[in-house]
Amino acid sequence: MTLEVRDLAYAYPDGTQALFGVNLSISRGERVALLGPNGAGKTTLVMHLNGILTAGHGSVRVAGLPVEKGNLQEIRRRVGLVFQDPDDQLFLPTVREDVAFGPANLGIRGAELERRVTEALARVGMLEVIDRPPHHLSFGQRRRVAVATVLAMDPEILVLDEPSSNLDPASRRELAEILRSLDVTILMVTHDLPYALELCERSLILSGGTIAADGPTPDLLGNPTLLAAHRLELPYGFAVPQGVPDQAPHAR
Repeated sequence: MTLEVRDLAYAYPDGTQALFGVNLSISRGERVALLGPNGAGKTTLVMHLNGILTAGHGSVRVAGLPVEKGNLQEIRRRVGLVFQDPDDQLFLPTVREDVAFGPANLGIRGAELERRVTEALARVGMLEVIDRPPHHLSFGQRRRVAVATVLAMDPEILVLDEPSSNLDPASRRELAEILRSLDVTILMVTHDLPYALELCERSLILSGGTIAADGPTPDLLGNPTLLAAHRLELPYGFAVPQGVPDQAPHAR
């Protein structure tokens, strides 16, 4: 099992309880959407997956390795987070330096570092901007470079926070094509239900700090009563096709 969360509960220092015993398992190669209303605990859950937050109760394991202080360097190599705002991840003078930053911090140097940088940028179609300043790129290009900064770490799990937000239709489609091509386990936090349907064969609904539903994405999105109960809405006029997405999990 690539990711196992057991009985995870967490309260913030001010006493606000965000998670109330979350249980989930994700297998290697799965693409899973994490859905839920604002305030459901999605960001809090994601921040436990690579040790930004540590469990108040329960456990998180990545490839059998517990997420705890002594394992954080390895956990953060295995679990790559792509934030909603790419400017949170791009802060160096050139794209090359930004993509090299993570693996360089692992001690990778020379030809291997260059290979990681160029391969990661090639996978997201951004190799031609390798020597440009990130702030000269469009928002969609910056998001793709942010994905490359994580891919350069050779992660087992790619966690994306609202990957389609603020993208124009062409950039949204291009990113979807990139994500479909990657041979990593994907957990995608999103309010964009059609994007979840397009990219993820399985979805979880997190609501009130617990997993309220877990199943094939078409089944969950095709249940208007379930969606309404958790303040989730499909775009007006959008109908969930039956029998899609027809995607087998990708093995790494």
